[in-house]
Amino acid sequence: MTVLRLSNEVVALARGWLGTPYHHQASCKGAGCDCLGLLRGIWRELYGQEPQAIPTYSPDWGEVGTHETLLEAGQTHFQRAGLDPPGLGSVIVFRVRPHAIAKHVGLISGPGRMIHAQERAGVVEVPFSGWWQRRAVAAFSFPDR
Repeated sequence: MTVLRLSNEVVALARGWLGTPYHHQASCKGAGCDCLGLLRGIWRELYGQEPQAIPTYSPDWGEVGTHETLLEAGQTHFQRAGLDPPGLGSVIVFRVRPHAIAKHVGLISGPGRMIHAQERAGVVEVPFSGWWQRRAVAAFSFPDR
């Protein structure tokens, strides 16, 4: 499968989750998910079974710690991608607060656009600019099938 075809498929799958309510640690299209749950759901739609069990995690975006679980999982299960600018279908990892661990993910859905799950908003498509760009710390792409 070509990279562009996979990228378009990833974005189409992500758009299928739009409107899903926010629920911490959930991953069920239409019923509820958080940012990681959105990513997990897209993974299942593309590949079937998830590559690893997900440990429990706090909803605190400002959590300070030394173990970068989200970044490590990205490096293990995805392919490293460019962040300037991120490509279509890229998974972007965010460090929402300075000195905190990376705790949020979104998916590039078009030039200057991303899809993510946010508390009180659910799965939405928003501008990937300013505030979000300054907090982006890594980009990954889904692996080839």
